[in-house]
Order: sequence, then C-alpha cells, then structure tokens
Amino acid sequence: MAARSDGDPVIIKKYANRRLYDTESSTYITLERLAQMVRQKREFKVVDAKSGEDITRSVLAQIIMDEEARGSEMLPVNFLRQLIGMYGDQMQSVVPQYLEASLEQLSRNQSQIRDAMAGALAANPFADLARRNMEMFTAAARGQPAAKADGEGDTRSELSDLKAQLAELQRKLDKLSG
Repeated sequence: MAARSDGDPVIIKKYANRRLYDTESSTYITLERLAQMVRQKREFKVVDAKSGEDITRSVLAQIIMDEEARGSEMLPVNFLRQLIGMYGDQMQSVVPQYLEASLEQLSRNQSQIRDAMAGALAANPFADLARRNMEMFTAAARGQPAAKADGEGDTRSELSDLKAQLAELQRKLDKLSG
C-alpha cells in the first residue's frame, strides 16, 4: 500500500456482517490487518457503513480484547478493575489524557527502557514507579490524599521522593545509553 500524501486517515467501512472494507485498497481486511496498521502508525477511521457513525474506538477496543484473548496479556486484571471503577467517576474526563500522556512518555523512552531492562538492574524501578504512580492517581481520582507508605510524609513529600527516584532512574538510563 502506498503512503497517503494528504495526511487524511484511511476510511474503513464496517458492514452489518462485521466485515471491514478498506476504501484505500478497495479490499476487505481483518482486525489483524488493522492491528498491523496501528503498529505501522497508519491513521485510519472506522465508520459504520450504514449510518456513517465513527466506531473507531469500539473497533480498537475489540482489537485489544482479541490480543488479550490470544494470550498477549498486557493489561493486568487490577488495572482493568481500576479503569472500570473510574467510569462515571468525577475524574473520568482526566483519565484519557493521563493514560495518553503516560503511554507517549513510555513510547519516547522505549529504547532506553529496553536497554535498562537488558542491563539487569538489581531491582525493577519501573514496576515500583508505575505502581506508586497508579496508587497516587487512584487516590486523587477518589478525592483522597495519597496513601503514606512506611511512615512517609504528606503527598508533597511523596511527590518529591518520586521526583528524586525518577531523576536517579534518568541518570541510570543516561549512563546506560551514553
């Protein structure tokens, strides 16, 4: 397939029989092909063939569910429960931006993270940082102060501690990549 020069997303039509039609290549495609397009950073928009309604979000969610069902488990059960718990919560509008920014940052640092993981660091600071970050976000979503671990100070003290840990982690990454 040739790259689109105009930057417009490829339109994919979804028919009542659940078939997906790629209007760019004039062929029927599968969810697996759409997953490939995502990995190739190809922009597309899925529309209901009859109503014209944009159903991209639900099709992308279906791709994730299919990947999870095939054993490519990436989403921990606890994460899914927390995410579901935030639907209807006052923080629901913040969650998409938070998750998007977190994944963009992870994407930007992907090669450094791989190098750090391959470097066999004594502990996995990423898992601890992610866990603490999610705890703080969940507490904020509930309107509660962040939980204090092992007698730590208030939220500001914990945030300062996280910043120091993040700076130390960045120093380690810089050392590994330099």
